[in-house]
Amino acid sequence: MNNLDAIYVDVDDFCLLFEPQWLEHLISTGEKQRIKPSRLSSSEVMTILIAFHQSGYRDFKTYYTKFVCQYWRHYFPDLVSYTRMLKLLQATLPALCSYLKQRFDKPTGIAFIDSTSLKVCHNMRIPRHQVFADEAKRGKGTMGWFYGFKLHLIMNDEGGLLAVKVTAGNVDDRKPVLDMVENVTGSLYADKGYVSTSLKAELAEQGIDFITGQRSNMKRQPIS
Repeated sequence: MNNLDAIYVDVDDFCLLFEPQWLEHLISTGEKQRIKPSRLSSSEVMTILIAFHQSGYRDFKTYYTKFVCQYWRHYFPDLVSYTRMLKLLQATLPALCSYLKQRFDKPTGIAFIDSTSLKVCHNMRIPRHQVFADEAKRGKGTMGWFYGFKLHLIMNDEGGLLAVKVTAGNVDDRKPVLDMVENVTGSLYADKGYVSTSLKAELAEQGIDFITGQRSNMKRQPIS
């Protein structure tokens, strides 16, 4: 079994359980979802997207049109157009998020938190950007100002993902921390951008030792 087969089998097993529950949820909440029949299954769409992040391609359009459509038709004989694929990606987002959470690793007692910018366009094009006009915000990261979102991650010392959250680009890195530590035990390390006496105290109440980098005007804190 190659890597693509392994991804598909794992994703398909997940979708067989998730999709009936998701449909039941939509019915119980009264949410109506217009579902246009697709030749590609949710499992196939998710497999293609996951494989993209392992492929080395910098953009999904080139990956899909120049690689998947040309070399993977024997794996996915019912491939759709690029435009249609984008619609299918949107439809599978709930399943993809749930699958990601299912794949979270176990805590080891040592964890690290950090954030990175997700730019939606070049700064020169901000006034003309419309796709995320209501959600994206201006923010500042280590590489300067950007327009878009922030991706917040917590990982253990073995590289396993423990938590993930996406916020607008102007959200302070410290704000989502308390919502992300459900799967964290022991020590949580962060850079000096996370320094906060109140946050450290709140995490201590949950049994988490919050250790941050030092600002120049701070007293050195002991390392546990």
